[in-house]
Amino acid sequence: MAGGGGSGGGVSPLGPAPPMWYHRDLSRAAAEELLARAGRDGSFLVRDSESVNGAYALCVLFQKHVHTYRILPDDEGFLAVQTSQGVQPKRFKTLPELVSLYLQPSQGLVTTLLYPVDREETAVSDDRDYSDGEDEKPPLPPRSASTSTPPGPDTPTDSPPAANGLSTISHEYLKGSYALDLEAVKQGACSLPHLNKTLVASCKRLNGEVDKVLSGLEILSKVFDQQSAFMVSKMIQQSVNQGGDQELENLVTKLAILKDLLSSIEKKALKALQDMSLSSPCSPPPLSMRHSKAIPVQAFEVKLDVYLAELTKIGKSQKYTLSVDVEGGRLVVMKKVKDNQEDWTTFTHDKIRQLIKSQRVQNKLGIVFEKEKDKSQRKDFIFASAKKREAFCQLLQLMKNKHSNQDEPDMISIFIGSWNMGSVPSPKSVASWVLCRGLGKTLDEMTVTIPHDLYVFGTQENSVCDREWVESLRAMLKEQTELDYKSIAVQTLWNIKIAVLVKPEHENRISHVGMSSVKTGIANTLGNKGAVGVSFMFNGTSFGFVNCHLTSGNEKIARRNQNYLDILRLLSLGDKQLSSFDISLRFTHLFWLGDLNYRLDMDIQEILNYINRKEFEPLLKVDQLNLEREKNKVFLRFAEEEISFPPTYRYERGSRDTYVWQKQKATGMRTNVPSWCDRILWKSYPETHIVCNSYGCTDDIVTSDHSPVFATFEVGVTSQFVSKKGLPKSSEQAYIEFESIEAIVKTASRTKFFIEFYSTCLEEFKKSYENDSQSSDNVNFLRVGWSNKQLTTLKPLLSEIEYLQDQHLLLTVKSLDGYESYGECVLALKSMIGSTAQQFHTYLSHRGEETGNIRGSMRVRVPSERMGTRERLYEWISVDKDETGGPKGKSTMMSRVGHEPSAVRKQLGELGKVSEEGERSSKEETAARPKQDTADGDPSICKNSYNNPAYYILEGVPNQSAAAISPELLPSPTSTNPQAAKAPPPSAGARTKPPCATSAAPHPRRPMTGHPVRAISEEGSSEDDGGACMAGAQGGGTVGSTLNRPPPDFPPPPLPKGALEMVAEAPFSKPRPLYPDLAEVRIPATGPVAPLALGEGFRRGGVGGVGAGALDDQSCSVLQMAKTLSESEFPGQPPRAPSAPPPLRGQPMGLGLDACRTFPPRNPIPESIAEDMPEEALWGSSSSSLSVGESSVGEWLQRLGLERYEQGLLHNGWDDLEFLSDITEEDLEEAGVLDPAHKRILLESLRQQQQQK
Repeated sequence: MAGGGGSGGGVSPLGPAPPMWYHRDLSRAAAEELLARAGRDGSFLVRDSESVNGAYALCVLFQKHVHTYRILPDDEGFLAVQTSQGVQPKRFKTLPELVSLYLQPSQGLVTTLLYPVDREETAVSDDRDYSDGEDEKPPLPPRSASTSTPPGPDTPTDSPPAANGLSTISHEYLKGSYALDLEAVKQGACSLPHLNKTLVASCKRLNGEVDKVLSGLEILSKVFDQQSAFMVSKMIQQSVNQGGDQELENLVTKLAILKDLLSSIEKKALKALQDMSLSSPCSPPPLSMRHSKAIPVQAFEVKLDVYLAELTKIGKSQKYTLSVDVEGGRLVVMKKVKDNQEDWTTFTHDKIRQLIKSQRVQNKLGIVFEKEKDKSQRKDFIFASAKKREAFCQLLQLMKNKHSNQDEPDMISIFIGSWNMGSVPSPKSVASWVLCRGLGKTLDEMTVTIPHDLYVFGTQENSVCDREWVESLRAMLKEQTELDYKSIAVQTLWNIKIAVLVKPEHENRISHVGMSSVKTGIANTLGNKGAVGVSFMFNGTSFGFVNCHLTSGNEKIARRNQNYLDILRLLSLGDKQLSSFDISLRFTHLFWLGDLNYRLDMDIQEILNYINRKEFEPLLKVDQLNLEREKNKVFLRFAEEEISFPPTYRYERGSRDTYVWQKQKATGMRTNVPSWCDRILWKSYPETHIVCNSYGCTDDIVTSDHSPVFATFEVGVTSQFVSKKGLPKSSEQAYIEFESIEAIVKTASRTKFFIEFYSTCLEEFKKSYENDSQSSDNVNFLRVGWSNKQLTTLKPLLSEIEYLQDQHLLLTVKSLDGYESYGECVLALKSMIGSTAQQFHTYLSHRGEETGNIRGSMRVRVPSERMGTRERLYEWISVDKDETGGPKGKSTMMSRVGHEPSAVRKQLGELGKVSEEGERSSKEETAARPKQDTADGDPSICKNSYNNPAYYILEGVPNQSAAAISPELLPSPTSTNPQAAKAPPPSAGARTKPPCATSAAPHPRRPMTGHPVRAISEEGSSEDDGGACMAGAQGGGTVGSTLNRPPPDFPPPPLPKGALEMVAEAPFSKPRPLYPDLAEVRIPATGPVAPLALGEGFRRGGVGGVGAGALDDQSCSVLQMAKTLSESEFPGQPPRAPSAPPPLRGQPMGLGLDACRTFPPRNPIPESIAEDMPEEALWGSSSSSLSVGESSVGEWLQRLGLERYEQGLLHNGWDDLEFLSDITEEDLEEAGVLDPAHKRILLESLRQQQQQK
C-alpha cells in the first residue's frame, strides 16, 4: 500500500497519523462517488494511485467534474505533484505538508482545496469473523509452513524482481558491494565474494528451473544413457546440500551436463529403440499409457428418431444398440430385426463426421456418418436419458482424441472439488468426491471412471499438512485410475489449501506456474479467511484457479462482497504485464471455488419444507450469491451451472439426514440456516469452448458439517503454435486494423484518454494516441472516441489464421492525467478475421465493477498464403437449435460463426429483435401469437443480467423500454385485434416464425445471458443462438436458420429494477413473470419515442417516472445512473407499419421482490413439438394436418388430465403428436404409463384424432 512507504529522513509520508482526507486504497470510481456526494467545488481527498506503487492521487471536485493530480515520490522520498514539462515541482516530506500548500489560493490547481472529504471509519467491534458453529477464536495457522508455498502479496520482500531479474540486484551491487570487492582486491584477494553472492541471488530462479529440467530428463537418461544418468542423479543430490560459493560453480556444472544430455539423448534413444526392435517384435507402450486402465466397450440402447415423411414406411420407432470401442476406435451400429436377428454396421473413428445435440430434446443426438464417394448421412437417435447421451458423446470424443494424428490435445477434462473439512481429517475413502457420485448433476456410470486430465482440490478448514494431503490425493487417484498423477502446485494460507494434479503425460505441457494468497480475516491480517490461487499455462491456454473462504454470518453480505473484491484485486497471479487487469481478465479460463458463505434469506421452517420436497427453485431465488450477482455486485459475468442438489451446509456431523441450524454461543443462540455455501463458478474469454458436464455434492462423506462439492468441465485448449512457413515476410504479414473506437466510461472527470492493447500474439503492448472526440450528455458519464488515425495498426507475431483465431485482445482505457484504468475488456479475434471490418461491442469493467462499455469497428487481415486451418475436436460436436427437420440423407452441418457480423450488430436497441430464449421461455405466448403480429418482430424484451446504463448512452436511448413505452407497441383499449387482449387456444397453425420482407435485411435475434449451461462466451451463455429469418423465394414462407452461433459480447439490456414503473395486465393464465426486470414498470401516457442518433444530446424531461426507494445504494452507482438516464426525453420516431402485438408481460405492483427473481435459469427443455416442427413453407401447406386444438404432447396430455406422463413420453422419443399415432401399449409401458385405464384413454384419444384427419 502506498501509505506504507518511507520518505526522506525516515519520516512517514503521512505524518504522525494518517489524516482523515487520506482514503488509502480507495478505488477511483468510489472516490468520484464520494466527491459527487459532497457536491461542493473545492471538495478534495487523497487516495493511493492505481497506476504507480508508492504514489498518491489528489482528487478535486470543480464544476461537477473530478480532476485528478498524481503525487509522486522522488529518489529521496520527497513528494511532489506531477507538473508539466519545464515547471519546477515543489517538494514536501509529508502529504499533510503538501496539502497545506494547496489549501492556499493560486497554487496551480484548477481550484483551491477547500473542503476535505473524510473517510468513513468502520467499526472494529464488528470485525469478529470466526467460523460458524466452531471455535470462539480463529484457528491458529499450521505450525510448519509448506515448502511449496511462496508468500502472498502481504510479504512483498520475496516478490520477484523486475522483468530482468539481474537488473535490480546488479544495480544494488554496483551502488554498494562493488566498493567492498574493490577494496578486497586492493588488499590482494583472489575472489569477489560480494559479486559471487549477487550472481547466486540473480540465478536463484534459474537454478530451480535447471533442477526441474534435469529431474524430468533423469528417467530418460536412466533408460537410454546410463553414464549421463549417474551424473544427473549426482548433481540433483548435490544441489540439495550445497550453497554459498559452491552454488554458482554447481550451477555451471549442471548447465554443462544439461547441454551434453540434450545434444546426445535423441541419438542414444534412437539407437536403443532400434536395438529393442531387432530383439523384440513389438515395442513397449509409452510410459504414460503403460499403466492406464483400458476402457471397456460400452453399449447404449437407443431408438431411431424418424422424420414425419418416413413414418408411413416405418410404422414406429426402431430400436438400435450403439457400441463404442474407445480402444479400437470403432462405433458399431446394430439394428434389431425380426426373429432376433441383428443387422449391424461398423464405423471407424474417422468416418464419424459430426455429433449434433438437440437442444429441445435433451436425450436426442444426430450422428453424421461418412459414406462412400464423400457422401454423408445423418441419423438421429433417442437415448434413454440426457445423461446417457452425454456419456456417449464423451466416449466418442475420447475415442477421437485417442486416435487423432494431432500431437497436442484440442480439449482436456478438468475435475474441480471444493470442501470445507471442518478442521477434522478426511475419512479413509473420498472416492465418491473424485468420481462425482452423489446428488445433483452427476456423470453417467459408463464415464465416471474415465480419468480427467487435471484435478483441482480446494479445501477450507483443512488441518492436514500439505505433503500428507497431496500424497493422500495422489494415492486415491492411483487407486481409481491406475495413473501416477503429478502435483504441479500446492498453495496454503493457514487452513485454506489448493492442490493441482495433472496426468503424467501432460506434465511437460504445464508452464509458468504461479501461486499467491490474500488474507481477508480480522482487519485483513489474519489468514483464517481469505484465498489461495494457482495459475499456469497449458500449452497456449492460460488457466487460473482461486479457492476462497469468505466471511461467515447470515447478515454479512456486504463484507463477503468486499472480500471478493479484495481477492480479485490483490491476488497476484498470471502475466505480470497484465497488472492493469484484475484476475478475471488475465486468464482464458478462470475458476473460482470455495466456501463463499452466502446464505438463504428465508425463514428456517420454510427452507426445511422446500428441502424435504426437493423444491430448490424457490430457495435459489433467495440465495444471497444469486441476488448479489443479479445486482452486478460480485462475480461480474461469471457463470455457474444450475444447482440441482440440496444445500451443502450445515449438516449434523456423522449423518446427511439432518441439518443443525441452531448453536448456543456465549452471545446467545445463533442460527445458521441451511445454505449453498460451497460453490464453483467460472469465467472464460469470448469464443472459447467450455462445457460443465457435472455439478453436485456427495451424500456419503459425513465427517464435516459441509458436504464436498464437485464439478467437471470439458475445456478447449490451444497448442504452442509453430508456423510451418516461418516468420512472415512483409507481403505475408497479418494486420489488426481499427477503423474507429467509441467508449462510454462512468466518470465525472473530463480528462483525455488513450487505449492500451495487450495480447500474447503481440511482441509488446501497444498504445493509441489520445481520443480526438469527447462529449458528455450526463455529468456522470463521458463519451470518448478515437478515429482511424488515432489508433495504431497491430502486427501479430505469426500470421496463420489457425493461430490468430485462438487469440484474444485485451483493451484498457486509461486517463492521461493519472495513467489509471477506467475500464478493461477482452475481444476475440476469431470473428474479426476477414477483408471487411466487423463491429464489436462489449462492456468495460474495473476492479470487478461495470464501468461502461466500448464499441468499434476492426478487422484482422490475413494473407491468402496463411489461410489454412483445421477443425478442432470440440467443434466436432455442435448443438442443433432450430431442428426444422429435412429429408434423410442430408447432413445438417452446423455453421460455426463467431460474434455476430456487422449487419446483426446494428440497432442493438431495437425492440423488434427478440432472443430465441425469450420465445422458448413461454409456450403460451409463442403459440398464441398470430402470424401478422410478428411481422415487425416480437416486442417482448429479453431478460438478462445486463444493466449497464452506459449502453443506453452509447445507443442513444435510455433503455429498451423506450420502445416499449411507445403507444404503437402497446395494446390499445379499443384494439380491434382480439389476440391482443386475450390468449386464444393455441394451435399448431398459429406457430410460425416472424417473416421478413424480401428486400429487408434478416432480423437478428439476440440471445439471452443467464443460462449457465454452456458458457462459451464470457457471459457464460452459449445454449442460446442468434438465428435469422429468410424470406421465401415465392413470398410468404419462412425457414428457420440452423446457425450454431455463439452469443455476442452482450445482448441489449433491460432496464434495471426500480428504474421505471409499469402496471400491465398479464393476459396469461400463469402469472409467472417472464421478464422480472419489467415487473414494476408503469406505462406513462406519452408520445412515441425512438432511439437517438449517435451524438445527439439528451434533453431533460419526463419520459417515465422513477420509482422511489428501489435502489440499495444512495451513492452515484450504476443503478443510480440508470435512474438519472430514465428521466431523459428523446425526439419521436417515424410512424411504423401498423401492427398490434400482444401486451408486454408484467405483474401488479403488489407482488413482492421474491416473485421477480429468476434463479436458477429455467431449463428450456422439453419443449412443445410446435417448436420442433418444420416451417409451413418447408412442407408446402398452409395449415397443420392436426385438427385438434393441441400443438404439443404436453397440451394434449393436459387436456386428458394425464400430464404426469409427459416427461416419460418425451424421454422415449414420443415428442410429436404425429408420431404418437403409431404408439403401442408396449411403447406406453416403456414411457411409464402402467395404469391400464390410462393406456386406454390415451390410445382412444389418438384414434379419435386419426379419424378427424
